[in-house]
Amino acid sequence: MTLDRRTFTRTALLAAGAGIAGFPNISNASSPAPRIRATVIADAATGRILHRTGECTARFGPCSTFKIPLALMGYDAGILIDAHRPAWDYRPEIHRASRAADKQRTDPTSWEGNSVLWYSREITARLGMARFQSYIDRFGYGNRDLRGNPGKNDGLVNSWLMSSLLISPDEQLQFVRRMLAHRLVSPRAHAMTEAILPQFDGAGGWRVHGKTGSGSLKNANGVYDDKLPLGWFVGWADKATAKGGKRRVVFARLMAGTGMPDGAGGPNAREWMLREIARLAG
Repeated sequence: MTLDRRTFTRTALLAAGAGIAGFPNISNASSPAPRIRATVIADAATGRILHRTGECTARFGPCSTFKIPLALMGYDAGILIDAHRPAWDYRPEIHRASRAADKQRTDPTSWEGNSVLWYSREITARLGMARFQSYIDRFGYGNRDLRGNPGKNDGLVNSWLMSSLLISPDEQLQFVRRMLAHRLVSPRAHAMTEAILPQFDGAGGWRVHGKTGSGSLKNANGVYDDKLPLGWFVGWADKATAKGGKRRVVFARLMAGTGMPDGAGGPNAREWMLREIARLAG
């Protein structure tokens, strides 16, 4: 296990200062922009930590990694049917989107693969706040706070987007581990969620399943800044063993602040993990 113990003090300070919108409080003009890196990997079956470095206990908005628990909710509630149903049309009068990938008919598989926000909001709207909160409480997901932005009553459609709902890398990893153990909802909802998540080839023969998430940190003036991107990559990875078995690990990777290409938070975290998975998983 790799563990940088010098990060615990820094983590505690970050966790204490994490405030508005789930990011470290850096609204003081004299505060430098943060540079945050955190990675945690564990054996899926036993929970044994294989690698842990950085601010793994500090909470941030889950952004599009929230599509993992949201798929569980959608399938369990009967809103989602299978890998390609329901397929909903993009409606420009209702759905605000700028990417070409968003402006097309979307089904559960393309929703996860293209990270389509309006599809997520259609699911939460059909759930309603009471069921939405019930699932979040059942999952023990992060701080469980679905209130959304102060005074806007938008928790049903925005709480996971740099708003009230916060989760740490440690908590992301534990959530994925519980999901893979099929301990959260119906067996079919677990199986379908696992089936539609994007898959990638990682170094050393690892097959990686996971979801990215992208956002921004606030700058010294308290404004979200695209030059301070936040990126998640959360999921699990499998590898065949020489004896015909299979190893499985779960992971969460967070990168935020300086030192990442503008607007490339989630993809950057994913590419880093795909390159490093063999070394970190051992």
